[in-house]
Amino acid sequence: MSDSDSDAAAERVNNPAGESHPVLLDCCGGLSNVDYSKMDLKPMEELLKLINFHDPSFRIAVIAIIFNPLFWNVVARWEHSTRSLSRLFGSPYLACYCLGFIIILLNIYRSHSMTMAMKAQARWEVMDRTGVFYAGVTLMVLGTLLVVSSFLALGFTGTFLGDYFGILMDEKVTGFPFNIIKNPMYWGSTANYLGLALIGASPVGLVLTAIVGVAYKVALRFEGRHLHLIRTSISSAKSKSREQKEKHGRSLARERCKRRGIKETCF
Repeated sequence: MSDSDSDAAAERVNNPAGESHPVLLDCCGGLSNVDYSKMDLKPMEELLKLINFHDPSFRIAVIAIIFNPLFWNVVARWEHSTRSLSRLFGSPYLACYCLGFIIILLNIYRSHSMTMAMKAQARWEVMDRTGVFYAGVTLMVLGTLLVVSSFLALGFTGTFLGDYFGILMDEKVTGFPFNIIKNPMYWGSTANYLGLALIGASPVGLVLTAIVGVAYKVALRFEGRHLHLIRTSISSAKSKSREQKEKHGRSLARERCKRRGIKETCF
């Protein structure tokens, strides 16, 4: 018996029924073994057919989504560099309140424009189900909880960029909801929009929600770095000021000792 015959016999013993086993994908090159031509893209094609990317309401919603974080980041950095708003309003607190009020109005308009875009375009039958509806309601409840609880934890100035105005909190907020998720205000807002899209069975709502998530993700990359620099510089300045006060206090104590004629070393 040749070697090939013995190998075949051994294979029949190990697999007597002649069952075929799927070939496992290699861990490193697994995706290269996938035949993408056999993927069913009909659901995606059906979804895209329901979305009119040239609709004016869709374009307005996209502009509002992108403009909002761009606006408050640019204005906040300008304020931090120039203190122009604080001088204009005569107080950093009043300037922060005014900027926060403008941001609230912009967010209301963004929500309105997204709602109008969803109403103007077709619903998707796949999403028009009771289970999807209640999933959307759940997301909106959770999103609202994250937004409201983070606002209560941070306060108005903590929520609306008070750091850029030199208004810092006494200590870092570590309680709910910051102990379960980072940036709960942003992701709670995103969850609200996703829930709204599911409730309305709106495919264009899903696309707009994805754009909201990307816009927030980009904004967080810039905000995180800048806020770290702001807090580091302020902490360093406070530390130097504290050292100077302590040094000044020790020098005053030595002067009092000298005036009293105390020979032993004071402080």
